[in-house]
Amino acid sequence: MFSTAFVLFTALTAVFGAPAPVSRRAAAAVTTLSATDLSDLDSFTQFARAAYCPVDKLMAWKCGQACKANPKFEATLSGGMGNAIQFFFVGYYPKTNSVIVSHQGTDPLALMSVLTDLKLLKGALNSTLFPGTPKGVETHIGFRDQHAIKALEIQAEVKRLIKEKGATQVTTVGHSLGGALAELNALSLRLNLPAEIGVNAVTYGTPRVGNDDFVKFFDSKVDDFKRVNNEADLVPTVPGRFLGFSHPKGEIHIVDADKKEIVACPGNDDDTNEKCQIKTVPSILSGNILNHLGPYNGIFIGSIFCD
Repeated sequence: MFSTAFVLFTALTAVFGAPAPVSRRAAAAVTTLSATDLSDLDSFTQFARAAYCPVDKLMAWKCGQACKANPKFEATLSGGMGNAIQFFFVGYYPKTNSVIVSHQGTDPLALMSVLTDLKLLKGALNSTLFPGTPKGVETHIGFRDQHAIKALEIQAEVKRLIKEKGATQVTTVGHSLGGALAELNALSLRLNLPAEIGVNAVTYGTPRVGNDDFVKFFDSKVDDFKRVNNEADLVPTVPGRFLGFSHPKGEIHIVDADKKEIVACPGNDDDTNEKCQIKTVPSILSGNILNHLGPYNGIFIGSIFCD
């Protein structure tokens, strides 16, 4: 059913997802969310799902349920190959007077995508794409380099749409690797757009992107970030914290999709509460890669769901 690349990805994350030392901090309280809180994100979930579809379908906005869920959306730019360069799209969303930027995630059937995930070295960010970044901020070089390929093209289109449509908000979305790219896009756009333009991000099953200094910088600039994790998905636990990676604040964990048990976890990469991701997946052997696909409030994400 699954490709050799998928098996390789799962096996290697077992190494990269080794647990960090046990925290001695007292457990912080989670906030219980309702099914309505999660359904409020459905339009963004569908945008993340749509990014797995080919360019021609995205530009025509005819990609099955993902496109039908947001019928008024106007796609204005799309690209990528679904392998060495992830599919992506940019467009205008009249419902919120915003620009949407979405990137495809890791397709287990596309080996180049998997290899991008496996570049575990960290490096500094490009000063043109990320002006004013403090010394010491480093990110996963695979994610950083993938983001840089289309970053200026995407930034130019975002600015054009803001001017043409009078948009007041930019939302970046993505699943898996696409979530990592959305995280980098949110920071880059925040640093390059006027202060009066809001920038937020909603991601799904996102791996860790950068070090503690990156997280501190990201949190200080992007104050509306939601990263949704589903049940025992192992991807949000890699690369391992023992390798110097961390998550920004904003975790929303679907503890039980069937029972609609959902919590918002406190702080950065919470490792103290039983209902947050790290405690749910304390080792790679307790994770479930199928949870990576969803459901996110009944919505599954991945290339096999692009109809």
